[in-house]
Amino acid sequence: MSRRTDSDTRRTYTVEEVASLLGISRATAYECVRRGDIPSRRFGRRIVIPQAELDVLLEAKS
Repeated sequence: MSRRTDSDTRRTYTVEEVASLLGISRATAYECVRRGDIPSRRFGRRIVIPQAELDVLLEAKS
């Protein structure tokens, strides 16, 4: 039986997690979110990046 990882079931990532996935600094990731280069959603003070939108962004840039 194959074991599912968090990335298989998670639908959103934090800005810090996206920075790590993309190999960029935390500050650069927040700047990209601010400019709209990385699509995000805000829930109060929390910022999340939907996995589906991140996948679309990465496919479009390929």
